[in-house]
Amino acid sequence: MDNKYLLSLDGGGVREIATVIFLAKLEEELGKPLYEQFDLFVGTSAGAITAMAISVAKMKGNGLLDLWSEKNLGRILEASLWDSKLGLMQTNPKYDGGGKKRVLKEYFGNLKLGDACKKVAVMSYDIEERKPILLTSYRDSNISLVDAGSATSAAPIYYPTAKVGGRYLIDGGIVANNPVLHGYAEIKKHYPDNKIKILSIGTGLNKRPLKGKASQKWGLIGWLMHDLFGLMLESSLDHEVAEEIIGKDYLRVNSPLSKVNRRLDDKNKKNIDNIRKMGNSWWEKFGNSALELLS
Repeated sequence: MDNKYLLSLDGGGVREIATVIFLAKLEEELGKPLYEQFDLFVGTSAGAITAMAISVAKMKGNGLLDLWSEKNLGRILEASLWDSKLGLMQTNPKYDGGGKKRVLKEYFGNLKLGDACKKVAVMSYDIEERKPILLTSYRDSNISLVDAGSATSAAPIYYPTAKVGGRYLIDGGIVANNPVLHGYAEIKKHYPDNKIKILSIGTGLNKRPLKGKASQKWGLIGWLMHDLFGLMLESSLDHEVAEEIIGKDYLRVNSPLSKVNRRLDDKNKKNIDNIRKMGNSWWEKFGNSALELLS
């Protein structure tokens, strides 16, 4: 029986640039569009936007690089509600989401999840029901990519909660920034008897240690200053479980952040250059393994 392939993409804000650099190089070496290679796509936040771009908009490598260009990041991270003088005392989301919606509309138009050429699942979280949800091409076909993209990337503090079909949704990274296990569960429902092969791509690991003794005195502001949100997003449990369950048919592409800023919205040119270097280093380290997995 034929192998079936899952592409799983983590959330990571501006660090999505590293992911699409890797994917563009992968597509070039495969000699065919990524939507022809994979049978199901799953993503969280920025990773979900990329997953929809491939599986629904049939975007190729150059298109992905353009979607996540510095110009578009400037629009996506367009601040209009933020009062820089308030800092951690902000009373509104850092960004109003208008710029992000305009970029999504420009690239996705009126496309809906049901227009996908391959199955896609988008991770989000319903704050009223207090449970994670997957918006999928096969259960939520009438939801627009603009709405799905706004919901999956509505990171608390950064963006307003998204209202989609009567539900109030936020960034799926709250529960599964690495959506690989959710994706595996979905693809097994559709192809229970096939061998599943998985390529899972992260967005960098923050390995900088926190000061343990000092943390004993931190309150809310102290933890926010020391990347509480980042700590929540960087759990390696999903990766470790996937590795145990799937074994040699699973490849995880990721690395420590090194010189990349831990902040998800740092669009400074130096940081973007470091993210690009990280993406290129991933290809050098994992490219051959990815090609072998997909052969």
